[in-house]
Parts: sequence; structure tokens; C-alpha cells
Amino acid sequence: MSHGIDEAALEEAARTAVRQCLNLGGDESCAVITDDKRRRIGEALYDAASEITDDTAIVRYPPGSQHGEEPPEPVAAAMKVADAFLAPTTKSLSHTRARGAANDAGARGATLPGITEEVMVVGLDADYRAIARHCEELLAQVGGAEEIRVTSPRGTDITFEPGDREWLADTGMVREPGAFSNLPAGEVFVSPETANGTYVVDGTMMPHGLLDEGRELRFEVEDGYVTEISDDAVREQVEAAAAELARGREFSSGAAAEAAGRDAYNLAELGIGTNVGVEELVGSVLLDEKAAGTVHIAIGDDAGIGGDTDAPLHLDGILREPTVYADGGEVELPRSAERR
Repeated sequence: MSHGIDEAALEEAARTAVRQCLNLGGDESCAVITDDKRRRIGEALYDAASEITDDTAIVRYPPGSQHGEEPPEPVAAAMKVADAFLAPTTKSLSHTRARGAANDAGARGATLPGITEEVMVVGLDADYRAIARHCEELLAQVGGAEEIRVTSPRGTDITFEPGDREWLADTGMVREPGAFSNLPAGEVFVSPETANGTYVVDGTMMPHGLLDEGRELRFEVEDGYVTEISDDAVREQVEAAAAELARGREFSSGAAAEAAGRDAYNLAELGIGTNVGVEELVGSVLLDEKAAGTVHIAIGDDAGIGGDTDAPLHLDGILREPTVYADGGEVELPRSAERR
């Protein structure tokens, strides 16, 4: 395999996804959605699913340009008509209407956005039943809280109000019709109704990947919107998404177009990692946001996770060493045995 990844290890990781997480049956159909840059992973998952059911298909398309971008219509159709789907892609399909429509139609499945062979092998070498238990324990502490506060040694101090929005768990166990998860999995998350404060990313965030030690990305949040971004590259991504929103809608005034663009700055998500098998951050948002004891905060689209903002991006930033409070009481976070 490329990059020194053993073929047998990749095959075993694919079987974990198909057998333990999806619990694919011999009488079910399965669609593997991949792109040109993730072809080898897609084929490993296709082979693992084909061991179980003959009704398996693989659909490949050119990589998208942005996380959350809608896939081609044939891809969306393949996801929607299958009993189960797996989507290892360069750009995330998690926050797309296509993925939501597939789940609404009864397909269960998992997206693997930005997955690499290394992350596939490390992230799926896990006990997903234990991950589900950690999620349940964390939900018992934060579910129903009117206010969640997050602080960190780097200067984070931000308060979220979930309002009527539900906390969700990404356990990796995708066994019921319409169920959805990321893989690798392990987080609980909410799309808050509003938030105020400052958060400082010192872990992983695209387009940078894993930040060098001492580097920080600072974000100011007011009334549920990001108002200041310290990093030029991240700011440019959000500005581009805002411009796309403004261009894509017919308005009679510049003020209305500007209001549409504001959705790109939406404070979209608060997530808490529960995967104790992730012992260090590696620079993959998909894996690092699941690391137990970390927090991730996202900008942009939240329509796929219980919110009401439809935006063409979803940018997660991971915070190391956070402290989380639910209505003033400190939350006990699951933690890996070793963490840089």
C-alpha cells in the first residue's frame, strides 16, 4: 500500500466499518461513494461490503472544491436508493442536502471526509461500543443544560446557549434506517441557537492542518456569529463562502445580499470528542475532532446537524485542554491515556 500502510490493515479497517459500524446484511444494498483522490479507500470498503452482499456498487467522481459542496446528481441518487452507504471523500458530504435526503429516505450511512489510509487504519482500530458508552455518559451531563461555557489555557472563554436544539451523538454505530455518523467516530455535538465570547484554536484547522506548537487562531463571536478571525487563510475561506451566498441569491438591495452572506459566519457547532483511542492529534480534522477530551467549534453550515443555516462551508477548529461547564458545573470529559 502507499505511504507504508499495510494492505491487510486497511482491509481490516474496512471490515470494521462495514461489519461493526454498519452491520451490513446479506440481503441489503450498499453504495460506496468516493472520489479520484480516495479511490484506494473506496475500493477497500467496496471489497469489504462485497464479501457480505452482491448488491454493492461504487460511485466515483472528481473531488469537490469545498467541504459541504453538493455532489453530482448521480452520486446523490446512489446514496438515496441504497439501504446503506459509506462515503470516503476528499471534501465532506456530511453537511450536504444529498446526505440529508438519503437519510430521510431511510438509507443509513457514514461519511469519511478527508480520510487518509493512515487515519482509516488508526481511527477504525477502536471499540465502537465503548465509544457509544462514552457518548451516553457525556450526553447525560450536557443534555438539557441552558448554558455551556468553554474555557482553555490559550484564552478561550465562550458561552453557548443550545436553546431548543438537541444534542446529538456520533457513535459510529449506524444500524437503524436513516441513521448517520462520521467515521472515524466519537463525539457529542449541538448546533447552538446563539453564542458569545472568544475561542482560540490551537489544535487542527483547515487549511493549515495541525498547528505548530505555540500557534493560535483566534475568533470573536457575538450573538451567534463570528465577527473577527485572526488568521488570513481561514478568513479568506469564510469570505469566499459569504460572497458565494450573496451572488447565488436574487435580491433587490445590497443590504439583503450582505445579510445572506452573513450565514457563512454562523457559529454552527459545539462538539466534544469521545474517542479515547485517539492518543494524539495528527492534523486530520476528521480524526482529531473525535479525540477524547478535546472540543471543536465550527463556522458555517448547521442545517444538517439541527440548525437552520444553509452555507457552502463547515469549518471545524479543534481546541486542546478545554474545560467545559454545563450550567456552571464542570463536565467530566473522557480522556485518552496519552495526549500531546
